[in-house]
Amino acid sequence: MAKNTTRGTAAPEAPIAPTNGKGRSTPSRREREAANRRPLVPSDRKEAARLQRSRNAEARERARIGLANGEERYLPIRDRGPQRKYVRDYVDARFSVGEVVIPLLVVAVVITLVPNAAVQLAGMLGLYLFVLIAVLDAVILGFTLRRKLGQRFGADRVERGLRWYAAMRALQMRPLRLPKPQVKRGQFPDKQASAV
Repeated sequence: MAKNTTRGTAAPEAPIAPTNGKGRSTPSRREREAANRRPLVPSDRKEAARLQRSRNAEARERARIGLANGEERYLPIRDRGPQRKYVRDYVDARFSVGEVVIPLLVVAVVITLVPNAAVQLAGMLGLYLFVLIAVLDAVILGFTLRRKLGQRFGADRVERGLRWYAAMRALQMRPLRLPKPQVKRGQFPDKQASAV
């Protein structure tokens, strides 16, 4: 070995071992299969069932909250897409006559219990008139939405069935709608887009 004159004597160098391979032997197929083997039936079935029930309950709760909040991945197929979101927001922003149909039906049932035939007839005629007004409101809503969707998404790109979708949502009481309303009354989608 050569001496380094500026530093003094050099220590002998250890031979460097080649670094080929992974440093351990390859496990045999039998060892790998044994490591991956799991029982088909868990040893504690009651505990496994309890854990599975709790996981399912958590998943259902996440889906319920996601549906109520209008998260796209939790919505059923009938509620997905930007056009249906636009329809939901438009319907939720306005007052629909159909929202009060269910409470009015309860009043009509009470009126039919009154022993006076004239009161019963007046109550039923008033109910039929109100239902007719609610249907006309839903038809007008459908035509208005068709025009607005055509302006926003293109007349040839408007999905089928959106007028029916809007009418069914408009006939529900606001607190019972799913997904829950994401806009306040008077907060129409067109105004939101122009404000942004």
